[in-house]
Amino acid sequence: MARAALGWGVRDLAKKAGVSVTTITRFETEQSEPIRATLTVVQQTFEAAGIEFTNGDVPGVRVHRRK
Repeated sequence: MARAALGWGVRDLAKKAGVSVTTITRFETEQSEPIRATLTVVQQTFEAAGIEFTNGDVPGVRVHRRK
């Protein structure tokens, strides 16, 4: 959801987060349990790009466009 909101492909996210394409694919297809440190790096990458993760009444993401 966050990746799509930014218009990023799997390769884009992997490169920006410094992880492999395989790692992102496995996370997204739930083929493996994310390692906490890797998950943190991916989350920080999204947040640096303007994504806000919401966990309120409607869990999801918001994009804060940079000016």
